Order: sequence, then structure tokens, then C-alpha cells
Amino acid sequence: MSLKKTIGKFLPIVDGDERKERIAKKVLKLHQQNNDIVNIHRYDMNNVGDYYCAPHLYFKELNGKYLDISDIRSLKKEVTKNWIKQVSNNSLIIGGGGLLNIKYFDRQMKLFEELGARGKKTVIWGAGHNETDRSQFGKVKNYNVDLKKFGLVGTRDYSMDTEWIPCVSCLHSIFDNSYKETQDIGILYSKKTIKNNKNLVNRLSDFPFTSNTTNLKDMISFIGKSNTLVTDSYHAMYWAILLGKKTLVVPTTSKFYDFKYKSVITTFENFTNDLPKAQSYSGVLEESRELNIKFAEKVFDYLNL
Repeated sequence: MSLKKTIGKFLPIVDGDERKERIAKKVLKLHQQNNDIVNIHRYDMNNVGDYYCAPHLYFKELNGKYLDISDIRSLKKEVTKNWIKQVSNNSLIIGGGGLLNIKYFDRQMKLFEELGARGKKTVIWGAGHNETDRSQFGKVKNYNVDLKKFGLVGTRDYSMDTEWIPCVSCLHSIFDNSYKETQDIGILYSKKTIKNNKNLVNRLSDFPFTSNTTNLKDMISFIGKSNTLVTDSYHAMYWAILLGKKTLVVPTTSKFYDFKYKSVITTFENFTNDLPKAQSYSGVLEESRELNIKFAEKVFDYLNL
């Protein structure tokens, strides 16, 4: 056991995993109820994809009913106290986003799995695998939780043995707008890349670029005026496909390999060589919206809304 883990047993402030474990155990000791509903996802207003991938933004029945999945490890007692209360008292809608097969959310997902097995109403809505081990890219066959223990499941991963439910952000009205193409190629960087890889950004500065740290309007406008999008952001890829754009992706986790409509896998160093391979798709926006609306009907019936 590492020194950090050892110290964390006595001083949880040192180790986020230990803090998560303690909060999970507190939840499991409580009587579980289904009084209302809470939508749990990565509520990060500095990451446009994480923020807009949640059902509570698109259905009046869920308006204002959300919880950040990462608050389980907060250092603020009032935050973790609220997290325990919300999870224990309510039925859970978990997703969207890359919440499966990733260590950051493993303890939370295992907790939700156990709560589902105990009778709490649980829904996975548009979440997907997010494996960081490159040897598993394009090869993920199983999730890190038993989906049979959840009440209702729809994942954004097309090849998995679940109902396919693409990200609910397709329901945003911004995709009904028309955009004039003014640039052949656009590069849209992820939050991590734009922050930590300045040399790369500078090297490719001849191409128009932005990142997913801006806002939805600016991101979609940038995608809309591009004929072809190159990105290492999952939601930028998804939104570009919804808008009928050609897409090339630089994969950072397994999530890029499992959308129904494939993007060209490339690198930032060699993407210009792969441009001729890129293709666009039609009708994806309409299909994604129809699937989410039908799934919502099932969810609301299951939750007695």
C-alpha cells in the first residue's frame, strides 16, 4: 500500500479514494427511499460536454434535480452531507457521460449497482465506457458494473449488449439552427489538451481551432462553420456528426470507438493524411432524438412520473 493510501486511512483529506469509500459506506448504512428523482452526472460547467449530457436539462419532470457524481469526494462536509441525502432519499438517473470503466467513478458506480440490487430505482441514461488503457481501445466487451442490477439501462455504446441510447444532448434546440460553412477544417481540443499541450496547439495554429472549455453556442458555431472537424473531445465528435460534418478523432479513451456512426481514428500529427477517409452521415440527429424521447417514456413510466 502506498504512503498516500496508508495516511488516507487515518486522514481522508489526503486520499480522495478513501473519502469516497467512507461516504459510500454511510449511504449503505441508511434506509433507502425513492421519494423523488435526482440525475447524477459530472456537473462541470467548465466542460461543455459533461455539463450538457444530462437528462435534467431537457425534461421538465427533471428540471433542477441534479447532483455532481464527483461531490462524493468533496472536502466540504455540507457538500458530502447533501450528496448522501440526495442519493439515499431519491430514485437515481445516472448519466450521461463517460461514467463506466473509469477509475474516477468506479466507486460511485459500484455503489449505485449495490443500491439497485437492494431495490432502489436506478436508471442509466446515455452513459458509456471510458477505458483509459490503450490496449483496450476498440476491444471493450464488458462494463465494470453488473447492468442487470439496475432497473433500466440505455448506454451510448453501440456494440455493447444494451439498449443503444446516444447522448441526450441531441435534444438541445441549438441543433435546429443552420450554419454556413466558412472553413474546410476545424480543430476542437479537449479541456486537457488545450491546458497541457501548448506546443501542439501552437504547432497547429495555422488551422482554425477552439476547445470544449468555451460554451455551447461557440462550440456549435465553430463546428457548424467547419466542413471537417478534428477533435479529441467525445461530445465535439458527437455534435459534429449530428450536424452532418465529416469527423476525425484523436482517441484519449475507449469512448471514441463505440459510437454507431464511425469517425476516422487519427493523430494530431498525421490527421492531414487521413482527411480523404472522413465521411459525413445524414439523419443521425433525428434518430438520436427519437431514441431519447422513446427512452424517456420508459424511464418516466418506470419512475411513476
